[in-house]
Amino acid sequence: MQSFEVRGGKKLQGEIIPQGAKNEALQIISAVLLTPEKVTITNIPDILDVNLLIELLGEMEVKIERPTRDTCIFQADEVNIDYLHSEKFKKKSGRLRGSVMLAGPMLARYKRAFIPKPGGDKIGRRRLDTHIIAFEKLGGEFTYHPEDGFFHIEASNLHGINMLLDEPSVTGTANIVMAAVMAKGTTTIYNAACEPYLQQLCKMLNRMGAKISGVGSNLLTIEGVDYLGGTTHRMLPDMIEIGSFIGLAAMTQSDITIKNAGIEHLGIIPEKFRQLGIEMNYAGDDIHIPSQEIYEIHKYLDGGVLTIYDHPWPGFTPDLLSIVLVTAIQARGSVLIHQKMFESRLFFVDKLIDMGAQIILCDPHRAVVIGLEREQKLRGITMSSPDIRAGVSLLIAALSAEGKSVIQNIEQIDRGYQYIDKRLQNLGADIRRVEG
Repeated sequence: MQSFEVRGGKKLQGEIIPQGAKNEALQIISAVLLTPEKVTITNIPDILDVNLLIELLGEMEVKIERPTRDTCIFQADEVNIDYLHSEKFKKKSGRLRGSVMLAGPMLARYKRAFIPKPGGDKIGRRRLDTHIIAFEKLGGEFTYHPEDGFFHIEASNLHGINMLLDEPSVTGTANIVMAAVMAKGTTTIYNAACEPYLQQLCKMLNRMGAKISGVGSNLLTIEGVDYLGGTTHRMLPDMIEIGSFIGLAAMTQSDITIKNAGIEHLGIIPEKFRQLGIEMNYAGDDIHIPSQEIYEIHKYLDGGVLTIYDHPWPGFTPDLLSIVLVTAIQARGSVLIHQKMFESRLFFVDKLIDMGAQIILCDPHRAVVIGLEREQKLRGITMSSPDIRAGVSLLIAALSAEGKSVIQNIEQIDRGYQYIDKRLQNLGADIRRVEG
């Protein structure tokens, strides 16, 4: 097992380029199964989860060319469907919740799919109900086989239908869209997710010949087509990385410029960090965060303590609540962090408390951060990364702390952030990857 050894307290400086969006990549790469023609995808993040999905496609006998680490050319003209029901697929896909995204395109093109029990983060229950119920409404027949641990779905006659989702699940919406693009008739999805990742998927599918309207809203209309062709697609910059770098700059009093940030796609994210008192300047598509001695958390107009909570897009993404929480540690003022969607995502705060942070964990969903105002520094400790976002939050804390910190289980961080140690070293961070 590898760990990060971090010696904190250094101010960082320089430019950093965000990777391609991880959450977009899992949808877009799954969608290559919808056509026998070539699909070229650029700005692919070179991270564990995405590389695992690309490996899965390769083992399904999808032809893959990778001229550079951020570019792949896929051609799914001779897919081995039986591989999806193998023990090898079950073992590999069980490590990757994103493998569920293969089901929609497999049903659309091959009329059957297999879904193993989900894996991924230990951040609470993540339901498959939205996916399964929608597939059944589209005409799929679903059975669970406990002897092999797979959900089996057969769909010889997918047909359009009007549906109202019980939650605006991003992966659920994407899976339904990919299943419906080649179904007979018209499908409408109300309460659909409308995140930029989902918009990117719909735009790509339309370029392939799909007929999807309402893109960017929570009401999607999909007219089924008989065939989809090849296309070229470039992924957006990863908004979660961008938010992470904003928090990193503030916590370490660093002067950092985030290049090519895709500002128009960031939604409310910059505003939430401004509510913590963090200064940001835009120059074209770059975000400059100047070094700040003190940043002060805003209060409501009536003097009440600020609450920052997650909400489906265009609300604030849950993936950045851990970053906001750790960034507030050295602020002036207090903030209530309310994590609504995942019941275990705040449990990493015990490690921050051990480092000297003033945090009250109210319950599995809420924590109050009382800012230290830089009157005392965090202290380095040894800790373990429980999930991707908590792992990077602990890394930000370690980079701002006095002394040496060791972060174990960094495979979780590598799942979502490419070459993070090397890129931080280029900014002046004292971080190294060690074995054992």
